[in-house]
Amino acid sequence: MSKNPQWKGSGSSSGSGSGRGKLSADEAAAYWKSNVTIIGILLALWFIFSFVTSYFLAGPLSGIMFGGGGSPEFGGSDGVARGVPLSFWMAQQGGIFAFIIIIVTYAKLMDNLDKKYGLND
Repeated sequence: MSKNPQWKGSGSSSGSGSGRGKLSADEAAAYWKSNVTIIGILLALWFIFSFVTSYFLAGPLSGIMFGGGGSPEFGGSDGVARGVPLSFWMAQQGGIFAFIIIIVTYAKLMDNLDKKYGLND
């Protein structure tokens, strides 16, 4: 994945990849600015998926039933499951999918950024 950018004149390049391995001060600053921007956007998405969908929207979404549940708590007095509240599903299942998507997105974006600055292996 990504590695720290090497400043010109700071010694040998780490790794033996095809990238040039050294960045000027301006390139290193631009690289880290892009890196921090990517992290900030993905952290904002993490916050939305973690807190907004599972906490702030729990009340409104709990009236919407999703799928067929297997637990009598979500069914009627006859014990027949009629699904689970959408808020529960979003917090338990949807959050996991969102986190995996965020991780894959980060890996791809950082790989592209590393290639742009010649830091790829």
